[in-house]
Order: sequence, then C-alpha cells, then structure tokens
Amino acid sequence: MKRLLALLALLVAAGAGLLAFGSSGSSEVPQPAPAQRTAVAVVASGCFWCTESDFDHVAGVISTTSGYTGGRVANPTYHQVSEGNTGHFESVRIVYDPARVSYAQLIGHLFRTSDPFDSGGSFCDRGSQYRSAIFVRTPEERRIAEAVKARVERQLGRRPATPILPAGQFYPAEEYHQDYYRKNPLRYRYYRWNCGRDRRIQEVWAHAR
Repeated sequence: MKRLLALLALLVAAGAGLLAFGSSGSSEVPQPAPAQRTAVAVVASGCFWCTESDFDHVAGVISTTSGYTGGRVANPTYHQVSEGNTGHFESVRIVYDPARVSYAQLIGHLFRTSDPFDSGGSFCDRGSQYRSAIFVRTPEERRIAEAVKARVERQLGRRPATPILPAGQFYPAEEYHQDYYRKNPLRYRYYRWNCGRDRRIQEVWAHAR
C-alpha cells in the first residue's frame, strides 16, 4: 500500500511539472522583433557626391547610395556615364523612415538643393548625365512629385526643368564614390565651392514667394 501511494505521489508531481512547463514555456517563446519600416526614393541633382551629402543630413534618412539610373547600358562604369552616351543620370538611392520624413519632404529638399531650371547639367558639371531628375515607382509617388513641382513653380515663378521619370534599374557606383564627402572632406569641399553649387542655390531661392 505504501509503495502504491508513493508511486501515485510521483505521478502527481510529474504531471504538475509538465503543466508548469506548458503554461510558462509556451508563452515565453521569443517573438521576432517587427522589421523597421523603410521606403526608397531615387533622385538626381548633379554630382552624386553632393547629392549624398545633402540628403545624409536630413533627419529620417537612413542611408544613401551613389549610382546610375535612367539609361540603356547595363552595369555602367563611371567612365562610361561621364562620357554622356549611356543615357544614365548620376543619381542617389535614398533609404528613409517614412515615420520621420515624408516622400514629399524629400522631393522638396531635392528642389531646395539643386538648380531646378538647368536642363543642360548642374552647376559646373555639364551634360545630360548631370541633370536633376525624380524617379518614381508608383502613381502615388508621381502624384506627390508633381504636386511638389507645381508648388516650386508657384514659389519661384518659373516651371522647373527637373523631369519626373519612371524608375528603372539602379546601379550602385564604384566604391570610391560612396560617402566621398566623408572619405575626402578637403577635396570635396573644394570641389563643391569651386563648382558654385551653394552660390547658385542661394541665387535661385533668394526671391522665392
């Protein structure tokens, strides 16, 4: 009889342990953290070194990548694009947090940091590869870009020459172009000053309404 009672006690104890494991263990299984919601914008405003720098300083921008888009040559090199025969623009892909900065704000920043009236290049860099442009992926992005462009026209009294184009394949530029303004700060600052980028931007926006 004593042996039977001892066996029953062991079975009850084992059952309680299994119940405890099931109730606490299953609720404590680690859940994957929700992925950060990000979005992508692709723009061009002349030299991509400067475009990277201009957007890296915007709150909500996570990363920028210099590259080429809009043309007909696959995997172009800097040498090919700089010759102006590929149809590509020097451009920048922007990864951003839409909870902190909107697509409309990014497009507005593009116009504020470029010469929207230059259809032959940007600042001291001449040629179609250096034109400003907005590359849209969805009808909503196009609607927003058109609205911002119309607002800029009202502010400046002239229709911007910056085209709004369908987004295509984006090809990252060579590694030495990435974060050039950080890797070569003295050369970058001299180039930007010598090219007259900031002086021209100030001229364009000095009398905005």
